[in-house]
Amino acid sequence: MDIVSPQNTRVKEWAQLLEKKHRTRQHKYIIEGIHLVQEALRAGADLECIVYDGEQGVPVELAGLENPLKRVEWVSVSPAVIAKCTDTMTPQPIFAIVRKSKESLQSLIAEPQGLVVVLDGVQDPGNVGTIIRSADAAGAAGVVLGAGCADVYNPKTIRSTMGSLFHLPIVEGELQSLLPEAKAAGVRLVSTSLQAAYSCYSYDFTQPVWLVIGNEGKGISDTTAQLVDDAITIPMQGQAESLNAAMAATILLFEAMRQRMV
Repeated sequence: MDIVSPQNTRVKEWAQLLEKKHRTRQHKYIIEGIHLVQEALRAGADLECIVYDGEQGVPVELAGLENPLKRVEWVSVSPAVIAKCTDTMTPQPIFAIVRKSKESLQSLIAEPQGLVVVLDGVQDPGNVGTIIRSADAAGAAGVVLGAGCADVYNPKTIRSTMGSLFHLPIVEGELQSLLPEAKAAGVRLVSTSLQAAYSCYSYDFTQPVWLVIGNEGKGISDTTAQLVDDAITIPMQGQAESLNAAMAATILLFEAMRQRMV
């Protein structure tokens, strides 16, 4: 077994990645569990190392998945080390350290007929992760996270993506500078509003569209609202006052996908 003690210097550095300030300083993050490590390997993510419970051995699900072009260190550790470095109550016997990648806004703008989700102050990690997963499922070109959003590298956010984090570009930045750049390139910015006159089912999603999803309680900020081109509504027949951010984003994404598949 390579590392037994939770007090090992390297283990302490891994455990620090459970906190945002250390993820920012180290430019790395931690993923937990067989499924996420599988998805990271399949997607060719920039893995620094894969850490597994030496008492159980390497999970059979990961056999043959290592990319020969990207050397990844495999480290055998004790169950105590696994427990120290994971966020869940009943940790799975494996986690990995991933180096952050820097995605370019230009890659999203250049996407022909691009469909992008923009998050403006979406604070719930589960919502952020679910929206990333829905964007992946609907074939979106990427996701943009503005200031005030839950950290995409938060363990709860990562778990909610179910691996979609590795399947599409995720750009972080200030919306007040990013969105005008997208508009200048011909992108239409669309948001939802209960007062909007147009239904999402009559809107033309076949053009380059960026869907702007706002904070769970307040919606999009006033400064972002001034940049939006079109407001649409999601028709509802029941008595629910509104939908949460992830549900609304998913409905719009799949309506856009439906239109683009016709």
